[in-house]
Amino acid sequence: MKRVVILGSTGSIGRQALEVCRWRGYRVVGLAAGKNLEVLGQQIAEWRPLRVAADEGLHGELKARFPGVELSTPEEVAALEAEVAVAAIPGLAGLPPTRAAVATGKRVALANKEAMVAAGPLLWEEARASGAEILPVDSEHSALFQALQGERREDVAELILTASGGPFLRGPSDLSQVTPEMALNHPRWRMGPKVTVDSATLFNKGLEALEAKELFRFSLERIRVLIHPQAYVHGLVRFVDGSLKAQLGPADMRLFLQYALAYPERAETPLKDLPVPGVLEFLEPDLERFPALAVAYAAGRRGGVAQVAVSAADEVAVEAFLAGRIPFTRIPEVLAKVLENTPDLPLTWENLFAVDAWAREEAKRWA
Repeated sequence: MKRVVILGSTGSIGRQALEVCRWRGYRVVGLAAGKNLEVLGQQIAEWRPLRVAADEGLHGELKARFPGVELSTPEEVAALEAEVAVAAIPGLAGLPPTRAAVATGKRVALANKEAMVAAGPLLWEEARASGAEILPVDSEHSALFQALQGERREDVAELILTASGGPFLRGPSDLSQVTPEMALNHPRWRMGPKVTVDSATLFNKGLEALEAKELFRFSLERIRVLIHPQAYVHGLVRFVDGSLKAQLGPADMRLFLQYALAYPERAETPLKDLPVPGVLEFLEPDLERFPALAVAYAAGRRGGVAQVAVSAADEVAVEAFLAGRIPFTRIPEVLAKVLENTPDLPLTWENLFAVDAWAREEAKRWA
């Protein structure tokens, strides 16, 4: 029986990963969560994990309810003996436990794009040393991973990430009056608030382009974004002969989670008979309305710690927007200001965390 660790178990991805574990009959040996006591309590009661990480404020209640459970840090949960760790703690907070999982040599099903964006070369260095596999869970990167199977790198012309376009694809033309409620109303995916706002600004697609650069180690010039409102084609690979390979399927993260957990096996799921849409559209992104996508590409071209800086700044800017302190259109402006002032430093673990802290303070100046 495959043993699995879920980092971020009470979030949307974590709960869907547990659903896949039910389908597959996997043993869940570790759970790392935040402050959602009721959901975490239900998960502990069902899965009886060996170790649990949670916000310290929950420890007293968890000890009272589950005296046999060992409370640990997320890094200790990540290091448990298991075949796979699902890394789904959002933001840069997910980087240390992701790093801990990689260091133990297990497969990491990566659902935290910020970890790869901020520390891709460093994580690959640790994976080479430990023998760990890093497999993508994001639908777009899973699609590219699947389309690249059996192909030669030298035959690849470009990787194409698709974006649904978010809630503002068709309007309004003036985004300055957009409210948090409007931005959180995504037409295709049900996700956490931060990534949903990132989808509305298209910065999420910028992060995914940077993630693709680090995951697959192709230059940013060979990574494109196309708007695909039906969200049925998740990613395409164009080859030098002009042929395209794509992965198509329903917009359901359980499909991509199962692929990362069971790879190379493909097992049946309840999704296998869903209908195929009759129309598939592909549009170029509008960078004037959604400049955050261009900021992400600019950070990718800068290299060094620039990707760390814009990723951290985005967390601050999105939080300020959701709290009503800045308008929607201010988010890309904050990112551009932070990028403009980012120091030119090489990417090291020490510089990464220092620049992350600096960028958050710098972003607060503009947010």
